[in-house]
Amino acid sequence: MAALRAGLLGVGMMGRHHARVLRDIDGVELVAIADPGGDPHGVAGELTVLSDIESLIAVGIDIAVVAVPTRFHEDAALKLAAAGVHTLVEKPIAETVHAGQRMVDAFESAGLIGAVGHIERFNPALQQLRQRIAAGDLGEVFQIATRRQGPFPSRIADVGVGKDLGSHDIDLTAWVAQSTYSTVFAQTALKSGREYEDMIIASGRLANGIIVNHVVNWLSPMKERVTIVTGETGTFVADTSTGDLTLYANGTFPLEWESVTAFRGVSEGDVTRFAFPKREPLRVEHEAFRDAVLGLPSEIVTMQQGQLTLVVVEGVIESARTGQSVSF
Repeated sequence: MAALRAGLLGVGMMGRHHARVLRDIDGVELVAIADPGGDPHGVAGELTVLSDIESLIAVGIDIAVVAVPTRFHEDAALKLAAAGVHTLVEKPIAETVHAGQRMVDAFESAGLIGAVGHIERFNPALQQLRQRIAAGDLGEVFQIATRRQGPFPSRIADVGVGKDLGSHDIDLTAWVAQSTYSTVFAQTALKSGREYEDMIIASGRLANGIIVNHVVNWLSPMKERVTIVTGETGTFVADTSTGDLTLYANGTFPLEWESVTAFRGVSEGDVTRFAFPKREPLRVEHEAFRDAVLGLPSEIVTMQQGQLTLVVVEGVIESARTGQSVSF
């Protein structure tokens, strides 16, 4: 079977990595790159850097990756859908919920594969976490808490920390729990002098009853990417920056210290750090997208799923603005 002809729109900080992976996976050939800003990282190689999406489409491509600023996602995606090109769009799906829905509708009506680059779903720690939860390793899940914080990235100029970072945690939480969000309540802060929020604390509940909490900011000198899932039999801690997964099991031995036994809750048990293969998430994401286009068994983040994540992120921002919880 001939390789899928791939086009890449945007070769900035994220686009350069897409270019590398597109050149490296089987069954795909990177044939065209477009970026009105040129090629700042020198990834084009022998390819001419085209000026716009129309030029990219004109080359003749089967699939495309859109890695330009969020406000340009809709225009590029709608043109690719009209041209019959299967497309992977970087997260968030769009700048607004209305724009995202137009993208969802365009790809569904054209019968095309549309995906959103919520890459955390392909992180080995989270994939292991989801599998172990599905297998019943925690029993009933009570709570999912995430922390995603670090210094401000100067390259992000068109959205706040909610859409840039918070969308990761909202998507991965719904995916790990296999449930949509029911309610959220949030508070934000604007401390860096920009028009968008740079700090969020959001709490909520999923439709299946799990309570959730997200700490997200661009104001910490300490970079942290942690997902904590607590259930009947213990707690999983996934560090997605390292791909590590650790289980803190509830203790099984009766307590004999009187001052401690007064509390009838859980006790500390064994701690297990799991060993498993750790493949690059971006590569796994691209392979899943390729397989979906080829009609092979695959689990991608569909545009509809990306749209649901954006709806929740908008709800978080709305809750912080109004001081009221938002229901979905």
